[in-house]
Amino acid sequence: MQEALDAAHAAQAALNAFTHLDDERALARASEIDVTVESGGYTAPLAGVPVALKDLIDHQSRVTTCGSAFYSHHAIRSAPVVERLEQAGAVIVGRTGLHEFAFGFSSENPHFGPVRNPWDPATSPGGSSGGSAAAVAAAITPIAIGTDTGGSVRVPAALCGCFGLKVTYHRIPLDGVFPLVASIDTVGPLADSIENLAIAYRVMSGDHTTESGPSRLRIGIPQPWLDEAPMGDQVDSAFTTVIQQLRDLGHDLQHLRLPDVLPGREIILAIAGEVTDVHREFRAKGLPYGDDVAARLEDCASVTDEESQTGHAWQQMIRSSFADAFNTVDLLITPTVPVMRKVIGVDTIGDLHHRVVLSWFTALVNHTLHPALAMPLLDQGTPPVSLQAIGPMGSEPALLRFGRELESSTLVGFRPAIDKPG
Repeated sequence: MQEALDAAHAAQAALNAFTHLDDERALARASEIDVTVESGGYTAPLAGVPVALKDLIDHQSRVTTCGSAFYSHHAIRSAPVVERLEQAGAVIVGRTGLHEFAFGFSSENPHFGPVRNPWDPATSPGGSSGGSAAAVAAAITPIAIGTDTGGSVRVPAALCGCFGLKVTYHRIPLDGVFPLVASIDTVGPLADSIENLAIAYRVMSGDHTTESGPSRLRIGIPQPWLDEAPMGDQVDSAFTTVIQQLRDLGHDLQHLRLPDVLPGREIILAIAGEVTDVHREFRAKGLPYGDDVAARLEDCASVTDEESQTGHAWQQMIRSSFADAFNTVDLLITPTVPVMRKVIGVDTIGDLHHRVVLSWFTALVNHTLHPALAMPLLDQGTPPVSLQAIGPMGSEPALLRFGRELESSTLVGFRPAIDKPG
């Protein structure tokens, strides 16, 4: 625990991964676990493992800030997901930085300062769970916890070169987690291996289903979702390579036509009402938001009831499209993000806003409620290109099994960020 805390403090000036480090209580809890383990009475799956927690999730007697200038909630009790982690022996080392109220993809926070990517501190770690991804990428903690409403676990996992799991909606309880869009919000782990990701998932969800499935998978490559993506050359090349590698492993890969599955304005239309309701009282009081989140909240508030109905109809359409797809294939694969770098302070990537680019392959999945796994491809860049596998509802064990196969075949794997601060 001391090593994790030392690493966190040493990297903080360069990465700004944490909003708070809990040295005294983390070390005290680690000492208690040491005593119990030495007595032979403790076999919890995460005994003494340091875990970083997104500052959006309540932890008893700590302050939840949501990365905000004004929100300061002194938690009376921990969120159930934190209770489960601690019951399994995990030690929360601190609270990680995020995009303000989790409403963005850069983690460039105007109140706490930008979280920085351990691979290149001039670039964003992604968001909104940027601090959690940075903590894993910099080898501070092997596991970190984030939330995912449009890609907020998977995008930072991708840009920071670690594993990330977006779970089936409501697979992990949301109590004690500040909402962004309660109808599609999820909590999920980031980790430095499939094994650590799987342990965290099982502890957080209570799902102990055997990781099973056919040895030869039917894997769909969705079009035009892929062809119309604002794809960088590095990602395009790596994805083409991994398709052939998966065929070499014996899987059946097929292009799948999903003409209605494309990201667009409907993503905002579908969530605008819920986002507006969450922030209505704060905005009525004139409380201070950062410029980008203030603008997005204004945009949401301007959405009409008729437009919201259009968004909800779109949700039902793509849910139907995904259900049809999984009658044909076992998994869908895409890159997790179309490009691997977002420069801090620059809002665009190419000719598009970075939100459009970074969320291209992730945001749709939240609206379908399906699980998805982000995995770093070995030897494919710094940071490495990330592969996303999307499964049917409740298929987390099958996704983890697929991840294990790719990890054991050295197609995917974690390596700490080079030139790690500290």
